Amino acid sequence: MKIYSHSRLSTYEQCPLKFKYRYIDQIIPEVGETIESLLGKVVHDTLEWLYLLVKKGRVPTIDEIMIYYSTKWERDYDPKITIVKKDLTNKDYFNKGVKFLIDYYMKHKPFNDNTLEVEKGIVIEIGDYKIRGFIDRLSHNLKKDEYEIHDYKTSNNLPTQEKINKDRQLALYSIAIKELFGYEKKVCLIWHYLAHNQKIHSKRTNEELEQLKRDIIELIKKIESTTDFYPNKTGLCSWCEYKSMCPQFGGKPIEIQKVL
Repeated sequence: MKIYSHSRLSTYEQCPLKFKYRYIDQIIPEVGETIESLLGKVVHDTLEWLYLLVKKGRVPTIDEIMIYYSTKWERDYDPKITIVKKDLTNKDYFNKGVKFLIDYYMKHKPFNDNTLEVEKGIVIEIGDYKIRGFIDRLSHNLKKDEYEIHDYKTSNNLPTQEKINKDRQLALYSIAIKELFGYEKKVCLIWHYLAHNQKIHSKRTNEELEQLKRDIIELIKKIESTTDFYPNKTGLCSWCEYKSMCPQFGGKPIEIQKVL
């Protein structure tokens, strides 16, 4: 049974050629991690650490949060990291993370929303395929008897409610939660847009989730029948690790491909 993920499906939708380079040819990119990726990873790790302590009965101080974040950043930062926006520096991105975490801490302390798990791995079967992923945080709202799937975003973009209502990733995860706790259970999807210190909520009906399953099967079949993996030039190309190999930018793929 073939295994897919939301990110794998999204890569194909974003750019079929990038999908081919990453998942079929398995080419090791010449360009390493971007500063945005580092920011997201370190902020996520810090929030995971925070809630693990909360689950053990202790709320860390804001100073402890900052120490953990700073230590993690220094450990993971590579001086060769890619910074696309040349008017910004490593320090600028580090400070963004500081603000994200302080704002989040002040807004959500004492973090008593009954967190069940952090970085929860999920696998669901859809037709002949498996979809796997990780939930940033899962909580159970006791007042509403509602499970809440939390996702943290560090990008500057703030999507509309309409776009959120069509989001596939957390909707997929809600299928896993319903399979675990019962399809009659209510599940709320919550996105934390840290750059804006805002939360956006959305829900899906069981009928919408069944349609999502059909849509995913159709997309996977399209992927597996594709023979022409064309490049799709967008504003995201500046952050693509395969840009130097892309024919849209005069590049050619390396002849000897290295497996990731």
